Amino acid sequence: MRHLYLTDLDKTFLRSDLGVSDYSKKIWNRAVEEGIKVSIATARSYTGVRKLLEGLRLEEPLILLDGVMIASGDGEPLHIASLPRDTADAIIELGREEAGFEPLLVGLDENGTERFIYPKRRNRYQQELLETYHNDRRLLDADPLRAMERNLKIVYMESEEVTAGLETAFRELFGGEIEIKRSKDPYMDCWFMTVLHAEGDKAHALSRLEELEGVDRARTTVFGDSHNDLGLFGAAGCKIAVANAIDELKEMADIVLPWSNDEDGVARYLEKEVLR
Repeated sequence: MRHLYLTDLDKTFLRSDLGVSDYSKKIWNRAVEEGIKVSIATARSYTGVRKLLEGLRLEEPLILLDGVMIASGDGEPLHIASLPRDTADAIIELGREEAGFEPLLVGLDENGTERFIYPKRRNRYQQELLETYHNDRRLLDADPLRAMERNLKIVYMESEEVTAGLETAFRELFGGEIEIKRSKDPYMDCWFMTVLHAEGDKAHALSRLEELEGVDRARTTVFGDSHNDLGLFGAAGCKIAVANAIDELKEMADIVLPWSNDEDGVARYLEKEVLR
């Protein structure tokens, strides 16, 4: 029976400078050539993934946006778990009341085009992130911020204390309607809190991907490093943490690699343990 290998990107497969080494590209593409199913599970969108993974053969479905979307290697959506407009608007309003600011909204417009909507009045973390998307056509700003038809992610960027307070408020009001992922950002001095559809996480997406791929849970291996991989680790057959992973993830792991993301840990494992 076929096996599926699924890796997170940031601080797991990607190096800390967001690059992919020639060695990792060679090993990935060799795995594809040998018929091994390799894919990704990331918080990033398809557009960002294609840019970062240029030169890699992406032939299996991809888990994107923390698990909200599964798309084919050429970007065709295969599954989307989006928040309804009324729920998303209620989340945005509660955030205004509790914390006094508006989030970043990732969604699809009426034409199915991916959009990143920013509030006109931004905190310093939102402004810093916005500057990394210079001239990106997906960006829009709004005042006041309103939900789209299909809302994929609602993202808050602030301190650990502020995001923890928002998480408590949202869980009290919305309960099982939503999924919340909160973690220290690997690149900026803030915490990210992402609000998703209740089934819009990597664990639910993994189950759907296993169905699409015809792979049994016991033959699914995942690689990760951080808080947003905890659910993925809980759902996979074999869990592998890179050397730079958080302690909580290492405790869940079946294998902790001796190599970090900057040492091409995922590719080294594939070459040593998987490739013929």
